[in-house]
Amino acid sequence: MSAPVPSPSIAILGAGSMGGAILQGLVAGGVRGISVTNRTADKAAALAELDGVHSIALADQPDGNRTAARGAQIVVIGVKPAMVADLLREIADDLDPDAVVVSLAAGTTIATMEQALGGTRRILRAMPNTPAVVGKAVTGIAANAHASAQDVAAVRRLFEYVGTVIETDEAGIDPLSTISGSGPAYVFLLIEEFTKAAVGKGFSQADARVMAEQTFIGAAALLDASGEDPAELRRRVTSPKGTTERAVGVLQEARLDEVFVRATDAALARAKELAAGA
Repeated sequence: MSAPVPSPSIAILGAGSMGGAILQGLVAGGVRGISVTNRTADKAAALAELDGVHSIALADQPDGNRTAARGAQIVVIGVKPAMVADLLREIADDLDPDAVVVSLAAGTTIATMEQALGGTRRILRAMPNTPAVVGKAVTGIAANAHASAQDVAAVRRLFEYVGTVIETDEAGIDPLSTISGSGPAYVFLLIEEFTKAAVGKGFSQADARVMAEQTFIGAAALLDASGEDPAELRRRVTSPKGTTERAVGVLQEARLDEVFVRATDAALARAKELAAGA
């Protein structure tokens, strides 16, 4: 595991589903002295029970985002994309000169954040996916021209608490989001359809779900443990002239390669629309 980020150093403004997952990973990794904000008192109270977390309810403390940002080395912006610019303008005067600002918002460009903060702020975009909740995220990070290699390394360490990190430039963030960001939904869809196929062959819903889900989980675990190329593992399961070969042939005839290209292209087009405010 990576060495803990020195504390107090981190503020998470908007500890919703993704910000909350990052927070849980940091706490589990031994990081302490984290300030977090949330709109409601109930959620803030729950987060306050985490070891080493200072939790602020904006309902009780309207200037809580500014309070949390003061003194933080890394400020993670976890609010919805439409709220990012307003939040950055709110905290701009409270940020330390050397603070690194990291946005989790899809479609919010570095240029938009630079304009909201003014000056030469150190800014990164991060694109984690939902498996962050179980410490298995893939997170893409991209820095602006003012962020140093040390800044990028510090942010990388932060996200390594919840999974794997890929460094890219900003042009790579949206394409990455179409693969790893949206990717869990593609996998869940495949499991849904696999389950339906099992039900159609006479299995109960419960048994069908177990077969489908555990097959995906087991295959992923085997891929991870073996270090082999997935194509090689597929070949090992596919005996010549056997049942699997026949099934794989049907899938290949359906041109899954083209389907996945079209699907990820559609996601990329939508990401560009969001960036343009559509």
